Amino acid sequence: MRRSLDFLYRASGALAAACLVGICLIVVAQIAGRLIDGATARLFGVRFGLIVPSAAEFSGFLLAGASFLALAYTLRAGGHIRVTLLIRRLTGRARRGAELGCLAFAIALSGFFAWNMVLLVADSWAFDELSYGMIPVPLWIPQSLVAAGLIVLTIALIDEAVAVLSGREPAYSRAGEALLLDDPGASGE
Repeated sequence: MRRSLDFLYRASGALAAACLVGICLIVVAQIAGRLIDGATARLFGVRFGLIVPSAAEFSGFLLAGASFLALAYTLRAGGHIRVTLLIRRLTGRARRGAELGCLAFAIALSGFFAWNMVLLVADSWAFDELSYGMIPVPLWIPQSLVAAGLIVLTIALIDEAVAVLSGREPAYSRAGEALLLDDPGASGE
């Protein structure tokens, strides 16, 4: 089970990275089109109007996908900002209780958003909603990336809660402490 969950978190992170690469490619293509247009206008007096249709819209969709798909991977890697001023001073059952309370709140919030995002995707699918850009895109496609990221985050939070309940330290805490050991000037507060 541990291998499957770790694979899920890494795959979600890899998809987030692929979304960022997609944004980069769109921006590079848009810049190349403008450079070619500028050069042909100066050399031959002709502009071809090379653009990437709906570039801003596609970039926005990919940015939303990257942001949400990266959440679980970032959580496990200890990359989320956590204010540990109180929790780090607690020990034993008090610390475990505080961690569980925070995780329960995060699970409820993330689960609520995941559920509602899935409902939004279903509505977009049922009503065949399209984006308004030059290239109409079925909205369920980019919304699915956000929903998937929220679902995987909820799974990761449940995974962390199970670890705390079984007496283990959560992965985000271990990873965060390792980051602090690498950079003694850093602080989680």
